[in-house]
Amino acid sequence: MPFPSSPRARSGPRRRSLLAVGPAALALAGCTAGGDGPGDPEDGPSAADRRARARAARDSEELVERYDAVIAAHPGLAERLRPLRAEAVRHAQALGGSPGRKASSSPSSSPSSSSAAPSAAAVPADDKDALVSLAVAERELADRRAKALLDMPGELARLLASVAAAGAAHVYLLTEGGA
Repeated sequence: MPFPSSPRARSGPRRRSLLAVGPAALALAGCTAGGDGPGDPEDGPSAADRRARARAARDSEELVERYDAVIAAHPGLAERLRPLRAEAVRHAQALGGSPGRKASSSPSSSPSSSSAAPSAAAVPADDKDALVSLAVAERELADRRAKALLDMPGELARLLASVAAAGAAHVYLLTEGGA
């Protein structure tokens, strides 16, 4: 005796079609998963990718130095800025940098950077202006990263997008969020 058909109309794909298409989709995904660059996937990131990652790490390190300068000049802002500084440190580490190693070098050691990290003397005297200067630095860096990620391979593009989004959130926290 056959079972009566269900009174509900089925919508969407049937189980059999999913089972037939699933292996093909996995095979296609497997073929393209490592193909971010022109070389063999085992070759690792290209030289251009390594340079882009290193530059992004340097940018985050310079941002950490900027936070340090503002905290040194405005100790009253330290509690508010420490979590944002800690995030910038994590971003630098995620990108392969090591914040703190540049502390002994001069702030203008990176000529390719559009703005060097300020010394404590270059930090605005007013708390609000100091926060605005940090917000401007965060915004410029987030914008640069958002533009750069279009030319990056998958994993680095995702990382840059995430860090750029965090930078945009920092801008909000430095301006409207905590004001």
